[in-house]
Amino acid sequence: MRVSYKLLVGLSFIGLCFSCNKDFHPVGQELFLDQTLSTFTESYPVFTFQESIERVETRVQNMVQLGKIEHPVFGVSKASIVSQLSISNNLFFGDLRQDIEDIENPSSISIIPENEEVIAVYLDLPFFTNQKDKDNDGVIDSLDADPEDPESNSDGDELTDFIETQAGLNPLSSDSDGDGILDHNDTDNESYESENNVYQIDSIYGNSNASFNLKVYELTYYLNSLDPANNFESNQMYYSDDDYLERGFYDAILHDNRINLNFEELRFNFQQDDPETEDIDETTRVETRLTPRIRVPLDISFFQERLLDKEGDPSLETNKSFQEAMRGIIIETDNFSEDLYMLLSLGDASVKVEYKYDKYNANGTAEDESDDFIEKVKKEFSMSLSGIRINTLKDETSSPEIEGLAISSMSNSPSEKLYIKGGKYHGRIRLFSNENQEEGSFLSDLRNQNWLINQAKLIFYVDPDKSLIDSKLFASRLYLFRYDTGAPLMDYITDNSEVPNSVNGNKISFGGFLEYDDNNRPFKYTFDLTKHISDIIRDDSLNIDLGLVVTSNIDDDSLLSAFAKLSENSSYNYPRAATLNPLGTILLGSSPGENFSDKKVQLELTYSSY
Repeated sequence: MRVSYKLLVGLSFIGLCFSCNKDFHPVGQELFLDQTLSTFTESYPVFTFQESIERVETRVQNMVQLGKIEHPVFGVSKASIVSQLSISNNLFFGDLRQDIEDIENPSSISIIPENEEVIAVYLDLPFFTNQKDKDNDGVIDSLDADPEDPESNSDGDELTDFIETQAGLNPLSSDSDGDGILDHNDTDNESYESENNVYQIDSIYGNSNASFNLKVYELTYYLNSLDPANNFESNQMYYSDDDYLERGFYDAILHDNRINLNFEELRFNFQQDDPETEDIDETTRVETRLTPRIRVPLDISFFQERLLDKEGDPSLETNKSFQEAMRGIIIETDNFSEDLYMLLSLGDASVKVEYKYDKYNANGTAEDESDDFIEKVKKEFSMSLSGIRINTLKDETSSPEIEGLAISSMSNSPSEKLYIKGGKYHGRIRLFSNENQEEGSFLSDLRNQNWLINQAKLIFYVDPDKSLIDSKLFASRLYLFRYDTGAPLMDYITDNSEVPNSVNGNKISFGGFLEYDDNNRPFKYTFDLTKHISDIIRDDSLNIDLGLVVTSNIDDDSLLSAFAKLSENSSYNYPRAATLNPLGTILLGSSPGENFSDKKVQLELTYSSY
């Protein structure tokens, strides 16, 4: 039987209408009923080892330590400085070279013996200073009423800090020139010198008001830049245990006196008044400003005999010849009234020599010799503390408990605690492991979970028994790195967070800051290792051991050669910044005992899963 085309279309339309009245069921709804994305947190055990170093390379430091500090756990630490002095090639004094002065029948009457004579010698060791000024109003943050507001008024007058700075006034004084008239009413502040600076001193540990003896010796040991044991084909290595004073390589004492630190800007006025400016006495005006520093006088006669009297000698032709003749200085401190430990900037350190000499003055009339005369003229030159510089670091006492933990680590035994101290003690950290479980099972389980790692935090708790120690003796920041190579972790590398002009405050996400509890006692340090842990779980990188040290500068990831205390024949890469911080911390390790089992070091993973 034949059915017409129109009838088929009509029946199809009727069927469609009836089907539209049925309930709607989304395709695959049942498959996602249990697929809600949720967030969870799990903790995983961490294996810790106590380690220590005997010595570390120090000739490549960009700063040096000086002083003494005593820690109730780590004992006494001392630091002294050994440094070469450097000069410019073909050094001569006065206006004439010595061979010109020695001409018997000079062609000019102005060529005379200059008779150079040393009048003063100073050793300058600048402090590190912090000039951080977030709001750029001319007042450093530590003295600013509001470091983030350029309209703040730190001296309480009617002018903002920014306006006073722009007007050449002192934003820290309501009466810049001290004439009794407040700045906002004063029409004449010319006597105030706006070039004067106020500094905040960094990297001073202990009591900055302590007095101490500072001694400077002549070094008699030649610090060769190339290694004679390797046929002079590689650099000579110098280490923190090189003590040339103790070994007797010294002679003349160039300074020996008791001093206190001065943190004010050093200002030196003009020595002569300019007769052409009758209304201004230049001797009351500042000619030279120097940043705060240790400045001590050195023996004048020594530098007269060993330097100026050597003019024309081959020892002054090149810097190398000079360093072979005058081999350097040793800087020591002792007899502190209270602990004081300093980080000093060697980039600007110098020995400045002031001298006078005879100069022929034609009095502006070259043809008329009747009014000519010989005058005394002053000059100065500087020798930098550059070349080879060594920081001698000594730990006069050591704890049997710490040494015992270090010995246990040689047998791969876990440590109950971790003692971390700059340039001395450090920790080795092994993730996803403890005494009773192999690494493989932890990682296999994680890799099978197919989790999305949101955050991975490695948490170290301060030993509660030691938290009552003065918090100023605790390191404010720690640093984690690859133990095998010394290289930084990816979480460190990719963290570009910056705090302008900060001291050891960048890479905030990476962490390692000392955190305090509700009683303001040292509590814990936390690191964000999300990238590192994610790469391990995805099998993109190996689960290598990590090194844990203090750091003086989180931005410095450069390395030095160090030797383990219990293994003299093996060297490894050690973070340079760890050697430039005398402080430390005491942490709970992987097996701290039942009393503190809730605060043992742990890896905390926050993840998302269906």
